[in-house]
Amino acid sequence: MTTTRILEGLGRLYIWLLLAFLYLPIIIMALMSFNVSPFYQLPFEWTTEWYASLWQNDQLIAATRNSVEIAVITTIICVVLGSAASLALYRYEFRGKKFLQALLFPPIAIPWLITGTAMLIFFFGVGIGRGLHAILLGHVALALPYVIVVVSARLQTFAPELEEAARSLGANQWQVTRRVTLPWINAVSTIIIVVSMALMLLTARFFKFGGEK
Repeated sequence: MTTTRILEGLGRLYIWLLLAFLYLPIIIMALMSFNVSPFYQLPFEWTTEWYASLWQNDQLIAATRNSVEIAVITTIICVVLGSAASLALYRYEFRGKKFLQALLFPPIAIPWLITGTAMLIFFFGVGIGRGLHAILLGHVALALPYVIVVVSARLQTFAPELEEAARSLGANQWQVTRRVTLPWINAVSTIIIVVSMALMLLTARFFKFGGEK
């Protein structure tokens, strides 16, 4: 009994340490946004001048507006295309299917710096150039594999008997997809993942981590 309590205590301690490791830097960063020093200098002196300066910076506000627009459009495109691609991979067998599924993982595993550089070279090579349209294409290309992987994993737990039952009751393919298959997908989780990835990509786009802004 004593050993069990010790293990439970160590487990709780591990969880708290893990949470502190993940969230303590975020809390410190938020607190330092109210520090008069822009370089995290101590002792801490309270101020809200950085937030006041933020609302007066038209360039930064415009960049934020563009970031939100890109995030929303990326979410919509990736959820629609990713869900459709996942349904196709789930329902149909065709030549090259395994190879196509394997191609979903390199964009996730390859560092974003390498992928972003390759996309920039490709966009200039084909005449797309750079701008919001190029940023949107890049974000969709990076976020789409995440949606397909998540939705495909969810569909693997789907009972095909439900679709067969709906067809036997007279439902067509669109009705089966809309009323049976899609409600089973974890749409909320998918949207959260896509939005999170979009925000992370946008943050990486506008900040040089470890250096100046």
